[in-house]
Amino acid sequence: MTAVPTDIAIAQAAKLRPVAEIAAELGLSDDEVELYGKYKAKVSLTALGRRKPKGRLVLVTGINPTPAGEGKSTVTVGVTQALRRLGKNAVVCIREPSLGPVFGVKGGACGGGYAQVVPMEDINLHFTGDFHAIASAHNLLSAMLDSHLHHGNTLGIDTRRITWPRTIDMNDRALRNIIVGLGGINAGPAREDRFVIIPGSEIMAIMALATGLADLEQRLARIIVGLTPARQPVRASDLKAPGAMTLLLKDAVNPNLVQTLEGGPAFIHCGPFGNIAHGCNSVVATKLALALCDVVLTEAGFGADLGAEKFFDIKCRMAGLNPEAAVVVATVRALKMHGGVKKDQLAKPDVEAARRGSANVRRHIRNVKKFGVPVVVALNRFLTDTEAELEAVRAECAAEGVGVEPSARPCSGCSSSGARNSSRCTTRNVPSVRRSRPSRRRSTGRPASRSPPRPSGRSSSSRGWVWERRRCAWRRPSIRSATTPRSSARPVATRSRCGTSCPPRGLDSWWRSRARS
Repeated sequence: MTAVPTDIAIAQAAKLRPVAEIAAELGLSDDEVELYGKYKAKVSLTALGRRKPKGRLVLVTGINPTPAGEGKSTVTVGVTQALRRLGKNAVVCIREPSLGPVFGVKGGACGGGYAQVVPMEDINLHFTGDFHAIASAHNLLSAMLDSHLHHGNTLGIDTRRITWPRTIDMNDRALRNIIVGLGGINAGPAREDRFVIIPGSEIMAIMALATGLADLEQRLARIIVGLTPARQPVRASDLKAPGAMTLLLKDAVNPNLVQTLEGGPAFIHCGPFGNIAHGCNSVVATKLALALCDVVLTEAGFGADLGAEKFFDIKCRMAGLNPEAAVVVATVRALKMHGGVKKDQLAKPDVEAARRGSANVRRHIRNVKKFGVPVVVALNRFLTDTEAELEAVRAECAAEGVGVEPSARPCSGCSSSGARNSSRCTTRNVPSVRRSRPSRRRSTGRPASRSPPRPSGRSSSSRGWVWERRRCAWRRPSIRSATTPRSSARPVATRSRCGTSCPPRGLDSWWRSRARS
């Protein structure tokens, strides 16, 4: 059997089309496209204002992540390429990679094998500078906050209750908790501070949800940077920061246009993490893709219990999107790990472990079905998979009334049967479903518990309360992923640190303002 080249070798051997040619095929005029070299471009938001959405949106999600890997990005890109082979006007919308994971265990986020977006090295590194712009805007607010403290603190900010961190796009654990202001009288007051990675920045989540520069500035103005001794919030607008922050983001807010390995269009814009934000690409990129193409494939971070639900509950609600199908990505390797097999033993056939681990994918199928969209399972195949294991997974998914379509995209390209199978995603006459309120029982199988009340004036835990409210704005109760023999294959709910998944009653208006920002 011929060895498959590495991802980097495949990407570097690809013959890329000029991005201006791809933009012209999409119907974009020269004044709507700003070139960043020959193979990268930004599309002006004026292009979105001149067009109405016409496409159909398909979500790609997955099972609980494991070290074995599932391949959501690979399947998202691969299905898009396959649909274009079938004559569909399809486009892919995914998130921008972060340098921290790129240089860490996870690696890049451009797909794999023959299902990649390119130029892969540029996308995985500095790309068009969006992350730099977000870091600059974020740290500008941090600098303005410390400058305000140094020059008299007229807003009366309690330095013990400052909640706004600094940011850097790197996994640097030494910066997680630090002390600043140690340079003497001109360095400002000494206080605790911390760094977050750029995908964990609140500005990243804000820009991913903004619909334009005016909306972006309004959202930035509502950022809470800390509290006064009386527990009153101090916002970025109080520091007169939103205008300057928006100026730094004026180009970054425009979606990025690149291409797949086969020369099809790809929008890559924003990259909020799925565990601390909503884990989806930007609203403007998705809407622009829907205005330019007939089928749009996008992905959500982590498994369907986290990223997919945030996609439906947050992004779709705020942007008025109506997804019409969902693909749940799984692998036999990952399911065997959920079934109790150690990572170094995954190459050995084990039908019973695959059957046990399939309880995980079955739960995710049920989760997605409750959003009223048809589901298909894409089984990302590896050379070590056996037919018996594949049949076991098919049988388990069939019990949920869902078909399983093997995906051989990473090693065989569009010549495989993946092109034919991917047409299952373009289901016609699917009713669009709008839901008024999410069911908190959906992912975990348990009803939601009520949040603890806000601390009283005598309490010293107000800072913790603010952080828990921020966490709850995006997080769900954590789901224990079964990646060891002692873990359960079925996702089991555990209480989050704050013991809640929804806001307390009586704080609805405050909650809505935090969610909008």
